[in-house]
Amino acid sequence: MSELRTPYPAIEPYDTGMLRVPDGNELYYEQVGNPDGKPVVFIHGGPGGGCQPEHRRMFDPNAYRIVLFDQRGCGRSTPHIADGADLEHNTTWNLVDDIEALRGHLGIDAWQVFGGSWGSTLGLAYAQAHPERVTEIVLRGIFLCRPLEIDWFYRGGAAHLFPDEWEGYLSVLGPEARGDGLRTFSAPGFDHVARYHELLASDDPAVALEAAHAWTTWEKNTSHLVNNPDDGGDAASADPAEADRFALAFARIENHYFFHDAFLADRPLLDGMDAIAHIPGVIVHGRYDVVCPVTNAFELAAMWPAAELHISPEAGHAMAEPMTTHHLLTATDRFRPDA
Repeated sequence: MSELRTPYPAIEPYDTGMLRVPDGNELYYEQVGNPDGKPVVFIHGGPGGGCQPEHRRMFDPNAYRIVLFDQRGCGRSTPHIADGADLEHNTTWNLVDDIEALRGHLGIDAWQVFGGSWGSTLGLAYAQAHPERVTEIVLRGIFLCRPLEIDWFYRGGAAHLFPDEWEGYLSVLGPEARGDGLRTFSAPGFDHVARYHELLASDDPAVALEAAHAWTTWEKNTSHLVNNPDDGGDAASADPAEADRFALAFARIENHYFFHDAFLADRPLLDGMDAIAHIPGVIVHGRYDVVCPVTNAFELAAMWPAAELHISPEAGHAMAEPMTTHHLLTATDRFRPDA
């Protein structure tokens, strides 16, 4: 392979705003790049992660009109989970409606969909609901949000690869979370996700915050093939209060979705692939992705004839892995108007 691509230079938005959507929510959005360029929407991970400045850099700013937004309850959207926002109306299908409302608000006829991890889940759900509004799809770190995937990462499977980090994840759950003998990783009959659901909703702020940091740290420290202690990822902040705010939103919203099987039980994403099988796409997945195993990408690619699958042989889950970044940039460049 030739020299790996690196992200486009840092760039500031030319437009920001707040979009009122149902249930008392206002979504922060921003537009970056060329106002007359090809529209693309960046769908962030989590859910609950929010958009970061580096997300703007995955597209040629001269060719693309880049739209980013913070999903309900996180980032700069209001009300924020850390301020007591209600999760009752925070569902996959309400987020799909939010994306469509944003497209209409911005006067965009159709756009490219770009998402990773949970962003791939929501991106697929949106595209299947509104295929006529999607020109291409670029996804990485495929997460289909099936029970088997939640079991793998949050109920003990991935612990066999990261037993040291799993200790931190278990530390807030109480002794009943631990099995005996060789069953340390997954106590029979114990539901880690349900227990976290209780802790994160605790009336004691200290209990909820401790659980939020344990949940968030588990994911952060397992997302890279080679973990860089100086790279805190999206949760890194020099301000402890901001780090707490991020962790509360990230953990509470993620856990809410995964406790409810991402509200996909009646509409599995693979079952809906006929609606978008004709849409050009690129799937990028790290070979050593522990958060979302690479089998997810293979299963998706098998159902999507118009998509190309690229496995990054030296990458884990994070978008910032050099080879994953390279493949994603190559994909967005390929779909530029002048390509």
